[in-house]
Amino acid sequence: MCLAIPLKIVEIEGKEAQGEALGMRRKIRLDFINEPRIGDYVMVHAGFAIERLEESQALEDIEAWEEMGNALE
Repeated sequence: MCLAIPLKIVEIEGKEAQGEALGMRRKIRLDFINEPRIGDYVMVHAGFAIERLEESQALEDIEAWEEMGNALE
């Protein structure tokens, strides 16, 4: 099973970017996002940003991921 995770775009170089959330950074592809900008939140699946998210939704999703991580500690 694969899950998509929300990340904030913090660097862009062509169709590649660095996304960040919960203190982790990941290289992501931006092929499916029109006019990506630093500061955008995107849903990432298998290394590809698949949709842009509203900041409020992204932060809510990130909080849920954090709660799951804390529950496993």
